[in-house]
Amino acid sequence: MGRLRSHRRALPAALTALLLCGAVLSACGSGGGGATGGSGGEGDGGTTSGPAYSQPGSVTLSAFHGEFAQTGNDCAIDTSAVSEGYVGASATSSSRLKFQVSKGDMSYNYDLPGDGTPIVVPVNMGDGPYNFRVMQNTSGSNYVELFSVVENVTLASEQAPFLVPNMFVDYGESSAVVAKARELTADCTNQGEVVRNIYEWVVANITYDHDKAAELASATGYVPDPDETLASGTGICFDYASLGAAMLRSLGIPCKVVTGYVSPDDVYHAWNMVYIDGEWVSVEISIKPNDWTRVDLTFAASGAASTIGDGTSYTDRYTY
Repeated sequence: MGRLRSHRRALPAALTALLLCGAVLSACGSGGGGATGGSGGEGDGGTTSGPAYSQPGSVTLSAFHGEFAQTGNDCAIDTSAVSEGYVGASATSSSRLKFQVSKGDMSYNYDLPGDGTPIVVPVNMGDGPYNFRVMQNTSGSNYVELFSVVENVTLASEQAPFLVPNMFVDYGESSAVVAKARELTADCTNQGEVVRNIYEWVVANITYDHDKAAELASATGYVPDPDETLASGTGICFDYASLGAAMLRSLGIPCKVVTGYVSPDDVYHAWNMVYIDGEWVSVEISIKPNDWTRVDLTFAASGAASTIGDGTSYTDRYTY
């Protein structure tokens, strides 16, 4: 469906007892922790290895498939691509709406436009029964269900949700971030080189935006725009993570955006987890094959700071 541009906006206050909010991220300061804890720069490049790599011929996209959606009460929920790691929803209402994705006792809640514009969000909690619900605000933090669909999900792979765009990692075939990622990795021979080239470029070219962090410090949420981050050359932690994920996913590299807390003061932060079939080992970082490895681009670009912690202890909360 191309980019999900119309869905990018600040997120309203979290639902309280009824809903556990997974779409809220306040701004964090500069710094953070990389896979091995050292601050970055381009470094010596290190060594890479692994099977031969070639760029995908096209970007794997996500889309809202209205023709397959289940409907009711002016709502539509499209579960036709849950095996590929995403679900779509749309609704029409004059009240504030949320789209809730839940499995067991874990829930993610996303702003849903009331004008019928669809959103696409990850199915990111593994295999099993999911409940997808459109929720309408009644008063204060109270919500009621308008429409729901229960689906028993079997993902095509563990990595599937982290290979496609969603509202927090927004890109398409014509995105500037995709073109830049292809340019940076045109001569790469393995996936370790791909990650290295993207990492080193982001670290060297994106500057932490302290003014933006201060402006968003009291906000209840923020949704990044990878193309805007690329164009401005600045961003906060969520911008770094979204940009890195958009670039890597567009190149066929599974990449998570994770939000959570870092030591020593439990400051909210965002970083990436990457999964490759090769390895990249350097002074700054060590990524081994066929496992998820933490990559903190904000820390690598800026170094440790009192507002983000020392980069040695991370607590995951939400994954996109």
